[in-house]
Order: sequence, then C-alpha cells, then structure tokens
Amino acid sequence: MTDASQGTSSGPAAVPPAPRPAPPPPTAPAVAPTAAPASSAVPSHALPANQLFDQLARIEDKCSRIEDKYARSEALLSRVEDKVENAANRMNESARQSDLAALRTEMRGLAERTRRLPGTGALVLTAVITAILTVVLMVAVQRLNLDRLLPQRATIGTTAQ
Repeated sequence: MTDASQGTSSGPAAVPPAPRPAPPPPTAPAVAPTAAPASSAVPSHALPANQLFDQLARIEDKCSRIEDKYARSEALLSRVEDKVENAANRMNESARQSDLAALRTEMRGLAERTRRLPGTGALVLTAVITAILTVVLMVAVQRLNLDRLLPQRATIGTTAQ
C-alpha cells in the first residue's frame, strides 16, 4: 500500500519526504563487556526515532488537512444540495402558477360562454310562446279545412286489403 505523503504535492504545506535512516553501524566482534558510565550512554537510535516521529507528525498534519478539505467539500455539497432543492421547489411552484393561470383563462372563457346563454325566464317565455303558436296554428288548420294537408295516422287493427 502506498502512502499519500510520498506523492508530489504543491503549495507551502508540501513537506519533502524524510530521508531514510542510515542502518546501524556494524558492531565489533564480541569482547568482554565494559561498563560505561550512565551519563555518557547515548542511545544509538535516537536520531532515526526523532525522524520517524517527525515523519509521523507530518503524516498526521497531512491527514488533518485532508479531513478539513473533506469537511469543507461536504459542507459545500450540502449547500449545493440545498440550493438545488430550493430551485426545484421554485420551478414546481412556477409550474403550478402557470397551470393555475391556464385554468383561470379557461374558466373565464367558459364563464363568458355561459353568460351569453339565455336565462330561465327567456326559456320559459320561449316555451309558452311556442305552445300558444302551436295551438293557434292547429285551430287555423281545422277552421280552414286544411286537415287533408296533414298526414293521415295509421289506425291499429286495420290492414290493407
């Protein structure tokens, strides 16, 4: 597995990779051990351990920067998601307004056509005038002996022979 800190990066936060620690010097053949004073004992691995701790600190810094970038990206995506949702809501609302405007126009047209229709009084008056005229014309046809102009009704029970 490769480490992200080994790749190239740009910017002031870029940290050059730490040099590899030198291998420990070869030891001399076993000779009788001599006691060294405690104050002069310096661990031979102190320098590489410090470098490892420094490298670990750099890796932790880089990880924290990556986490910060991730958090900022997540916040940005959350804001974008909210904006897209608001825009979709506005589009739905404008579509509803457009549908309502079309419905209002259609209702106005229907109301105008209905207003032009005759009212109940005009329909009753027309029915009464039609009935009176029908009676007057039938009486005139009978008085003027114009019954023969009317079609003859077929009677039930009589057959043509």
